[in-house]
Amino acid sequence: MKGLFMRFNDMKLRNKMVLSYMLFFILPVIIVGFFIVREYRESALDKAIEQTESAVERVKNRTDETLQVAINLSSRLMLDQTMQQIATTHYANTSDVVEAYRDYNTFRTYLEFNPEIHQIKLLVENPTLLNNWEFFPAGPEKTHTFWYEAALKHSGLIGWYYFADETRTPSSLLSLVRSVYFQESKSFGVLVIDLNTDYLNSVLKQENSETLLTDENGYVVASNRPNLAGRLLKDTRLGPDIGQKKPGTYEMRVDGVRSKVIIDRLLPDKSFTSLNVITIYSIDSIVHEANRISVLGMKIIAVFVVLSVLLIYFICTVLTNRLLKFSRQISKVSTGNFNAVLTVDGKDEIGQISRQFNQMVANIKELMEEVTLSHRRASELERKQNEIKLKMLASQIHPHFLYNALESIRMKAHINGQKEISQAVKMLGKLLRKNLELTGQAIPLRDEIELSRCYLEIQKFRHEDRLDYELDIDPAVLNVKLPPLLIQPLVENSVVHGLEGSSGGGKVKVSARRADGELRVCVEDNGIGIAPDKLEQIRQSFAEQEAERIGLYNVHQRLLLTYGEASGLRIESGHRTGTRIEFRIPLEG
Repeated sequence: MKGLFMRFNDMKLRNKMVLSYMLFFILPVIIVGFFIVREYRESALDKAIEQTESAVERVKNRTDETLQVAINLSSRLMLDQTMQQIATTHYANTSDVVEAYRDYNTFRTYLEFNPEIHQIKLLVENPTLLNNWEFFPAGPEKTHTFWYEAALKHSGLIGWYYFADETRTPSSLLSLVRSVYFQESKSFGVLVIDLNTDYLNSVLKQENSETLLTDENGYVVASNRPNLAGRLLKDTRLGPDIGQKKPGTYEMRVDGVRSKVIIDRLLPDKSFTSLNVITIYSIDSIVHEANRISVLGMKIIAVFVVLSVLLIYFICTVLTNRLLKFSRQISKVSTGNFNAVLTVDGKDEIGQISRQFNQMVANIKELMEEVTLSHRRASELERKQNEIKLKMLASQIHPHFLYNALESIRMKAHINGQKEISQAVKMLGKLLRKNLELTGQAIPLRDEIELSRCYLEIQKFRHEDRLDYELDIDPAVLNVKLPPLLIQPLVENSVVHGLEGSSGGGKVKVSARRADGELRVCVEDNGIGIAPDKLEQIRQSFAEQEAERIGLYNVHQRLLLTYGEASGLRIESGHRTGTRIEFRIPLEG
């Protein structure tokens, strides 16, 4: 992490800004975009599945309407007295049978007005009847069939079957079977109504997906695909397992294609058997629209990212070029060329800073000339003093001279309306004065806090709104004395190592409290923190002679030598969670 942070610091400002923009703007937009596209895709997928399920329900309803025609016909025929009389009469000769059949045309009338019906048959155990494909004398080969026995077993209820029969054609693959009770003869017959398979197929062909209608024995009685009707389901390309599955939705391969198979049960009115509606559709057909939406969304996000990167790169290039020009002029001033004039166009913050910089350079140049003249006069007077006095004053003249010069700069900046610069110079002067007054003896906590506050004010002038601080000091401990420069190095460590490397800045908090007979001082920040391995390395370095962070090592050693092992620095930190440094000083003993 440290190497990565160092590489980031070594990058050009333009590249830092572009990278930051991509990390904190482009990356969230991409993540949100992917999330929205995924949710929209799932919505399209759910909608497609819902439409498919609606299609299944539509097939059930239309099929049920067709079956209801046969059900209603069977109910009316059960009350047909003429039909019962023909079926139960024992005829003396063939002519009587033919005469009875000729006068009865109800079956034919129903077929003319109901295209959903292919044929109507009545099977009766009456050997005097003739087979005219409407009335059938039921012999043992009929009465022992599964469908005949099921109809008699479920008296009055309806069964739906496919079964082989001499009257069966490809246009008639599903039959309604229902027992009819003849009141006068106290006997039963079985009514068989064959449905028009072509009509059922036309209902199913209106659906896009492959749809089949099967009976309970697994026979396909209708389909919108050719070559399936009349076959057992297990003999089709769906395989033998499909017939064993209960109603529900399954995912399986059909002809090598991943498909969804929906099995739904249709139980018509007054029926003791049901029919299965099986719908098959490929998964690719469902997700096609969803995939199209996903691809379109990805293209839009890609175009947005490319345009955004180009735009921010252009803006950062313009900005960094102006700052580079600013930096070159500052370099000239740093070499002592106070005649350099910064010319950065624009009315934004950089342009404003350039004008303020020119004004500051002019003021410093004027002040330097005044200081030079004053120094020349002072030197003239000092030459008259003896060499010993010059040597005695040499160790103090530089700090006092720097303080006086800063005070002159502050006054000039204050007169010229540069309040922020004036305040910063004032804080720096105060900081220097405090350092000059330090003699190594213990000082009150209030002086140490004031020293830290001056340092923080100067740093706040540098960083502006990126730096905030809070001093939370219990008034009861302000007069507690302690060695000088214990807190200010910790504050400096928080600013330099904790906050200056953070792109968003942060806050430093200094607190002091009395607890359990101790003075507890804590300096904490919400900066970049310290990685666990680095924190362990710092703690181990406290026991060594050569520590990486000299300020922390110096404070730690002075606390140990003055107050003992229990008063050393305690550091708590984590990556991106800030840093907390605490020490305790006994107030008694």
